[in-house]
Amino acid sequence: MTLADNLRENKVVYTVAGAGDLAVEKLREAPEQVGKARQTAAKYQDEVRENLDRYSGELRENLGRYQGQVREAVTKYRVEVRKNVDRYRGEARENVGRIQDKVEVKDLPGAAVAYVTHFGTRAFEFVDELAERGKKVVHGAAAEVAQGAEAVAEVAAGDQGKGSSKAKATRTKKAAGEQARSTASARKSES
Repeated sequence: MTLADNLRENKVVYTVAGAGDLAVEKLREAPEQVGKARQTAAKYQDEVRENLDRYSGELRENLGRYQGQVREAVTKYRVEVRKNVDRYRGEARENVGRIQDKVEVKDLPGAAVAYVTHFGTRAFEFVDELAERGKKVVHGAAAEVAQGAEAVAEVAAGDQGKGSSKAKATRTKKAAGEQARSTASARKSES
């Protein structure tokens, strides 16, 4: 197996290629999203300014009026709140004690293992998705390289005036054929 075959069959390479392809896709979408955001901001900017000017006076009046009402309410309910806090503290202590009696400590490690296992499974699924995406990118690029190599071989073969170019053309055609076969066999093994 050649180094290229080893790299082509490596899941890490596919994962990195898939992540790169996903990043490029999202970056291509970014200018469009920024443009839409700018249009939306420009559309509502004047309307927001008008509303701010219109309602700022009313807001100041209401703020002054409600400050006095809030002070009165705070004074009135401060005593009631203290009583309720003391009562709820006692109830909370009782409830915590009852819950502690119901929950067994031996169940906690099992729940933690289940959670970590679920998270790990999801992470591996995402890595597998990136690897599949990377395979498509890598094999697509390999096919393009093979086609380019074949085109170079044809150009080199067309140059028959030089003896050394015939040998180069033969070697290039052979390499392009091997590359195309390895790409095709890799695609078959995926299916």
